[in-house]
Amino acid sequence: MTDVAGNRAPAAALPEVWLRGPLDGFDPIVMPAAHALLQSAEDLERAASLLTRDELWARPGGAASVGFHLQHVAGTIDRLLTYARGEQLDAAQLAALKAEKDPGAHASDADALIAGAVRAIQRAVETLRDTPRDSLFEKRFVGRKQLPTTVWGLLFHIAEHTQRHTGQVITTSKIVRGE
Repeated sequence: MTDVAGNRAPAAALPEVWLRGPLDGFDPIVMPAAHALLQSAEDLERAASLLTRDELWARPGGAASVGFHLQHVAGTIDRLLTYARGEQLDAAQLAALKAEKDPGAHASDADALIAGAVRAIQRAVETLRDTPRDSLFEKRFVGRKQLPTTVWGLLFHIAEHTQRHTGQVITTSKIVRGE
């Protein structure tokens, strides 16, 4: 586990990301979302890295599997960043959305799925860092229905949505491991 400065340290030895101080190069208005995303990356690695393939795809009580949540985090970030750029989804993104629940559709081991989610989180963090403040409240539209939002609405939703699914990964991982 590395901290936001890239230093290796046991995760338990570090305070939560938001308590480690400001992130260099980030506008304070986007920093809470960046902190939340970086915390999710650490939590996903810690919660899912030791799961077997069966545990990864288990659906206790019919709940979504850890594998689904990891794929969904990566896919959702990709889709929401597309909308934030003012673009619409392409055919590959729509196909990936349909395939998220299928354990055979993507990498099926925990390390590969975690790596995909973490890469997507890093792209979102970079976007937060690189988005000029004066563009945050530009109008954007989501989906076929062209639902209205803003760049900031999309970037903030990436953070809160990722945290929501990270919580599910943590809980479901504990259940499938019998903790």
